[in-house]
Formats: sequence, C-alpha cells, structure tokens
Amino acid sequence: MSDTGDGSPYEYHSTLPCDDPAVPDVLGVGSIELLGRMPWSSNATFLVEVTHDGEIVPAVYKPARGERPLWDFPEGLWQREVAAYELSDRLGWDLVPPTVARLDGPVGPGSLQVLVPARYDEHYFTIRDRPNHEATLQRLCAFDVVANSTDRKGGHILLDEQDRIWAIDNGLTFHSEFKLRTVIWEYAGEPIDAEILRPIEHLASGDVGDELSALLAPDELEALSDRAVALVAHGCFPTDPTGRRHPWPMV
Repeated sequence: MSDTGDGSPYEYHSTLPCDDPAVPDVLGVGSIELLGRMPWSSNATFLVEVTHDGEIVPAVYKPARGERPLWDFPEGLWQREVAAYELSDRLGWDLVPPTVARLDGPVGPGSLQVLVPARYDEHYFTIRDRPNHEATLQRLCAFDVVANSTDRKGGHILLDEQDRIWAIDNGLTFHSEFKLRTVIWEYAGEPIDAEILRPIEHLASGDVGDELSALLAPDELEALSDRAVALVAHGCFPTDPTGRRHPWPMV
C-alpha cells in the first residue's frame, strides 16, 4: 500500500508484474490517470495509473516542470531516470524498474517508472548482509560507478514482494564530472567478478547504444565510457579514501 499524498491510501493494483516485457510498452503509449502527489519528494513526483489494451500499470511520474533547479546539475533530471533504466537494460542487469519518457504527461514531459510493490520496511542497511543478495548488490555497486550515481541512499534500494532488489531515484546520474556518492562501500577494494565486468567492457569500447546517446550530452557519454574503461582496467570496486562519498541522509 502507498500514499497518494493527500493522506488517502493507495491499494496497489497491476495486471502485470514489474518485470513483464509488456510493461515498457504500456508505460510508453497508455493513458495516464493522475492519482496524487507522492509524499516526501524533493521534486514534484506523482502517482499515476497507466492503462492500455486492458492492462493497468501503476507508475511514478516525474515531470520536468516539477524539478527544482540545481547549481551542479543541468535541467532534465527526468531524462536521467530514463537513461539509468536504459543503462541497466543494456548491461542486462534489470536493476532499474522499467522507465520511459513521455512527452504527453498530465503536466508535460517527464519520466514514467513502474511502481514497485516494495516492502518499505526494507532498504540497503537491512538487506546488505544477506548472502542471497550479495551478487545483485555487487552489480548495483558497479552500476552506480558507471552511471556516476550522486545520491544512492539506502532507501533508494527496494526489495519487492518476490525478494528482488530494485534501484530507484536515479535522476542524479551521468554527470560529466565524477560525483559518486553512495551507501554501498562494503566491497571497496575487492575484485569485481568477471561476469560483472563483461558487459561493462562493451561500454568501455564506446558502444553505449542509440538510446543512451539520445538522452545524454556528448561530454556525458564520453565520461560514461571513461568510467567504464577505468573500472575494467582496475578490476576492483572503488575505495573512498576521503570518507566523503556518502549521500545525506543515508536512508
């Protein structure tokens, strides 16, 4: 159950699971019904239901008009939400819930991300020591380095009802300057598994794909490839000798 922002509960109802191959299509062309504003978001974020051909998919809508200007990030954070999904998809890791760009949103262009039916009492700090999640968290750690995630809080790592991890709130990503801030430092200095490095090698060669190329600026694409090159060359998860590369608040 979630909250529409006006105090009324929202009973999660979807005709498709989050990872169903049809979800991106429904999000991309379906009719959008605005249900309410999501609470506790720094930018305007809305709960919506998207319907198409009898399918219903709850989603989170982040419009460009609702973004607060940031001195250290260009406008268009919603496009970075989409880019994070495209990167996750290109790597074959399915870490980010299906996310699409919609130019015809209720209050203008923005991103639509399927709403994850999460266990909201769970977050990174409650699941990080569970052996069955280690491989996924290591992939997420590598993903955040490549994506240059600047705000990976513990609460941005969700656990759904099938015990699957999803990474949300990916707007502060892909900056051309290295700005990594994350809670995932458990693997610092450890070797990265070859299965994780293999898809990153394609990015290191500059093969980022048309989808990412359409969403990011040329200098951001170059920096993306540079981070992939550095991660592959080093072969280990990064360390933080400064102790300052943590988001705040942590959850």
